[in-house]
Amino acid sequence: MFRLPTVFRQMRPVSRVLAPHLTRAYAKDVKFGADARALMLQGVDLLADAVAVTMGPKGRTVIIEQSWGSPKVTKDGVTVAKSIDLKDKYKNIGAKLVQDVANNTNEEAGDGTTTATVLARSIAKEGFEKISKGANPVEIRRGVMLAVDAVIAELRKQSKPVTTPEEIAQVATISANGDKEIGNIISDAMKKVGRKGVITDGKTLNDELEIIEGMKFDRGYISPYFINTSKGQKCEFQDAYVLLSEKKISSVQSIVPALEIANAHRKPLVIIAEDVDGEALSTLVLNRLKVGLQVVAVKAPGFGDNRKNQLKDMAIATGGAVFGEEGLTLNLEDVQPHDLGKVGEVIVTKDDAMLLKGKGDKAQIEKRIQEIIEQLDVTTSEYEKEKLNERLAKLSDGVAVTLKIPAMTIAKNAGVEGSLIVEKIMQSSSEVGYDAMAGDFVNMVEKGIIDPTKVVRTALLDAAGVASLLTTAEVVVTEIPKEEKDPGMGAMGGMGGGMGGGMF
Repeated sequence: MFRLPTVFRQMRPVSRVLAPHLTRAYAKDVKFGADARALMLQGVDLLADAVAVTMGPKGRTVIIEQSWGSPKVTKDGVTVAKSIDLKDKYKNIGAKLVQDVANNTNEEAGDGTTTATVLARSIAKEGFEKISKGANPVEIRRGVMLAVDAVIAELRKQSKPVTTPEEIAQVATISANGDKEIGNIISDAMKKVGRKGVITDGKTLNDELEIIEGMKFDRGYISPYFINTSKGQKCEFQDAYVLLSEKKISSVQSIVPALEIANAHRKPLVIIAEDVDGEALSTLVLNRLKVGLQVVAVKAPGFGDNRKNQLKDMAIATGGAVFGEEGLTLNLEDVQPHDLGKVGEVIVTKDDAMLLKGKGDKAQIEKRIQEIIEQLDVTTSEYEKEKLNERLAKLSDGVAVTLKIPAMTIAKNAGVEGSLIVEKIMQSSSEVGYDAMAGDFVNMVEKGIIDPTKVVRTALLDAAGVASLLTTAEVVVTEIPKEEKDPGMGAMGGMGGGMGGGMF
């Protein structure tokens, strides 16, 4: 039996030995005010300079070293932004904040990342300059956001609906870095699937258009154990059955009949319900892992009546039935093969699911579409009603300068003086701009050089949000890397001492 004093005496020598190695691994370095902002701005400049060269039809390419394979050559702003990681922690913080602007804009709008980056840099730079002259950072941020509201209100006034295939091709061509072939393919896709259709990019070697009939919704697999492919962390099935339920599924007995039908017909089974939990979920996961059961469970999208309507849409699109639907006496335990929907392909990720090539009756699908169109005609939504924007008496100079930066950057990349180009644009009507490819001033709408309103709006909002936060930063805290001693040199020193003692 050990006594505590004895144990403590034995521990003390060990503690003294370990003491030098128990230094804090994450000590902090703190910088304040202008010093911190200046370092962050250097990082912002480095990233923005690298991204800005890709802007416009005559933008340059960027070569990026990769850890494996050949270097990547790209003209994509967000790809360039993601590749940048600076050694200095303060500079890297500035770069990463603007990198977030590019990422957010890309995720929300799918384009405009370079525009967002150069706008963010300019707003931050103008804000820092005003603060260095005594301006209040909080008031600067407030002024920036008020100015952004005014600009977005003007954008909405200038926006025009894009309706014809030619106009869609023009917008798509601009987003595809001036590639007219890609623009025309996207226009054809829009024409065939409609405004509510889903368009995804493929991985083929040639530019081609493939129309796949199906539906997509924003719910992923309930458990990652349903993943059956290492590529993209997805669950993919071909020629599958679909079980639809308005109610939660917790009992394993309720889904056994559907599993038996799917197994008898050698088909995968997709379960879409309010939720799948308890023994039902654990049994599905266990059988998926143990015997390779081809199944995936997904929560139904939406809530309340919206969920019911979406499940009904899925049932009609796939030729199945919705269990638990009001007015019907269908029980999961009594399921028959004709109650299950049928799809040619299923793709489920952690965030969304696609049911492709549904086997529903065409006439029933068309009837359902007409019902939805009629509902849209009589429905009024609050988001469609825009409040009248109060006119601002004055915009801050910083924002006024910032809004010229994208045009100046495009002109600079085309080899002309940006300030002269911007001055000419400012003196012209709102539809006149600079065609960098042709080197001339044209009516941008008539020439088809037009951006989606959402892209410009998102780029400005994301840039202003992050850049104005940068201007209010007063303290930046970073981790100080732990200094590692070289164990090899210490060992050699000890060895040298030992050898010396042996030789004398």
